[in-house]
Amino acid sequence: MASATGMPEARPNSGRGEDEPLLGRAGDASQQENQGLQFNFVIGTAVIAQVGIWILTATIWASVFVQPLILFSAHPLLNSAGILLTTQAILLLQPTHTPKQKTQGAHVHAALNTTAVLSLLAALVIIEYNKIAHRGAHFQSPHAILGLITYILFFIQAAIGIAQFYTPAVFGGVANAKKIYKYHRMSGYAILVMSFVTVAAATQTGFNKGVLHIQLWAVVVAAVITLVGVLPRIKKQKLGL
Repeated sequence: MASATGMPEARPNSGRGEDEPLLGRAGDASQQENQGLQFNFVIGTAVIAQVGIWILTATIWASVFVQPLILFSAHPLLNSAGILLTTQAILLLQPTHTPKQKTQGAHVHAALNTTAVLSLLAALVIIEYNKIAHRGAHFQSPHAILGLITYILFFIQAAIGIAQFYTPAVFGGVANAKKIYKYHRMSGYAILVMSFVTVAAATQTGFNKGVLHIQLWAVVVAAVITLVGVLPRIKKQKLGL
C-alpha cells in the first residue's frame, strides 16, 4: 500500500516480535487465534520437551516404585512431580502472544506453578522430617545444598510471579510490574536448569547408589532433551532481546 507521499508504506518486520522464537521462524511456536491453550503443550519443539521431561519423571518414579515404599519415597516422587508441573507451566505460557491468550495462560500458568511449589514444599517437609527422625546430617551433600537453594528460588519465583499478575500494586502499578516480567522469565528458565542439576546431583547420594540406582547419564540425557524442546521456543521480545 502506498502512503500519502506515494512511497510504499513501511510494514513491520513479520519475522520479529513476540511471534519470533529464539530458534526458528516467526510463528513456529505461537498459539493461533481461537486455538485452545491445551495445544501449547505440543506446539513447535514442545513435543521434544515433553519426551524429555516424561522420560525423567518415569525414570524416577519407576526407580522408586520397584523398591519397598517408605516415607522417604515421597521425596523424589514429589520433587519430580514439581519439576514436571513447572515444565508444563512454561510450555503452556510460551506460545501466548495476544492479550487474551496471555491472560488465560497466566491463570493456568499460576495454577500449575502453585501446585508445583506445593509439591516441592511437601518434598522438603518430608526430607526434613526424615532427617530429624533419623538424626541425620542436614544440608551437607552437594545435592542437599543445591536442593535447598533451588527450593528457595522456586518459592521466591512463585511469590513474585503471583504478585506481578494478581497484585501489581505491590510494584507500584501494572506498568511497573510488567517492567520486570522479562527478569521473571529469565529466572524461571535458570531455575528449571538448576532443578535438573539438583536431580543430577541426587544420583550421587548414598541412598540412590545403594537403593534407587538412578543413573546420572539417564538424568542428563532426559534433561538435555527437555531443554532442547523448551529453549528454542523462548520469544526474544519477551526477554527484551
